[in-house]
Amino acid sequence: MAVVGAREACHAPHQEIRSRRPVAVPPWLRAAGAALAALVLADVLSVALGRYALRHGLTDRPDVRKAHTRPTPYLGGVAIAVGALAAGTVAISHWDRRIAVVVLAGVVVALVGLFDDLRPTHPAFRLVVEGGAATAVVLAGGRIGLFGHWLDPVVTAVWIVVLANSFNLLDNMDGAAAAVAVGSAWLIGAAAYLGGQSGLALLLMSLSAACLGFLVHNWAPARMFMGDAGSLFIGFVLAAAAVMVRVPGGTTARLAELFLFTFVATVDTCLVMIARPRAGLSCFTAGTDHVSHRLKAMGLTVRQVGLALFAVAAVAGLCGVGVAAARLPGLAMLAAAAVGGAGLIRLLLNVPVYAARAGAPEPASVLKPADSQAAAHPGRHRSLSAPRLRVVHDAEKKQSENDDFPTEMGTQPGLRRLLHIDDRRQ
Repeated sequence: MAVVGAREACHAPHQEIRSRRPVAVPPWLRAAGAALAALVLADVLSVALGRYALRHGLTDRPDVRKAHTRPTPYLGGVAIAVGALAAGTVAISHWDRRIAVVVLAGVVVALVGLFDDLRPTHPAFRLVVEGGAATAVVLAGGRIGLFGHWLDPVVTAVWIVVLANSFNLLDNMDGAAAAVAVGSAWLIGAAAYLGGQSGLALLLMSLSAACLGFLVHNWAPARMFMGDAGSLFIGFVLAAAAVMVRVPGGTTARLAELFLFTFVATVDTCLVMIARPRAGLSCFTAGTDHVSHRLKAMGLTVRQVGLALFAVAAVAGLCGVGVAAARLPGLAMLAAAAVGGAGLIRLLLNVPVYAARAGAPEPASVLKPADSQAAAHPGRHRSLSAPRLRVVHDAEKKQSENDDFPTEMGTQPGLRRLLHIDDRRQ
């Protein structure tokens, strides 16, 4: 009996040690917890920051080019960034250099966007900071891999900067950018998870949930805007994560994956860069000629535009996941995405959104469809054919401010107009 007791006493400490070992949390439960935390945190912070912004005048005020009719608070981007990073960083159990760089560089870009929301910064300063953040991603191992030599890091950094600002371009209508971000971030996260990059996947799924928490307040009619802090942060993190995702299949598969995951923002930017020179306008001009505005001109409501953009981003993103998982051929998907994107651009180019530039109109004049019934009910009688036009002078210009779809285009050129793209604010 004494021997048995001694053996039990010897095994007791080992049993106690085994009982103290931490219980492994299943990956799906960790991801669900991070997503739920990010969603709730972004929702709660949006309410609190919205009240703070209203008290301190941090709002986007209505004017001729803007759709909203009352001062609308910024700082939604802060809620998105804090919600995504707080939940994501806590949930990630195994950190590596790449995840750390994406998080830190994303914070820097978000701060630059926030400074610009509070007090407009010089465009060159923004580009330098964004370029530095993109360079850090490249040095951490993010590469597109087109050429196999020194041009690859340069092309990758430039692409990340362009995509960050393309997403800034996309934030031009209630719910548009946030809806696209919800789908794109989740699907890039799925591709990262399938590639064994669980930490990056958790970060992206937290970002998707945070955007959903904010979307509750940004859905039309929006009670809050994300501002540059949100659009630049989202665009940068999505672009950086896309080049970090492991993709088998070579260069064509990589190009297909990048194009599909950023399809909506890429098509929107290409559309604007093609349409404005054709209309005799500078590419560095802010205006109401983006994909969302053209869809609205075709008769969709603001909410329907947001849903349409989400659906396109989701379908393209699902194809991107298939390419990243080697389930779909990269070359075929790249060709299909290119043909689809070109077809959408061609279709949307036929939607009339610009004022006619006839001869030498009076300086204070705008051009407007002559059909009085269409003018009374804009969007209802709008077609893809070019409208008849007449000159509208100052006395009638006030009425055009109340139209569903703005017909006047801002024409101030310069790099600042490109980098302050949110068409609801000036």
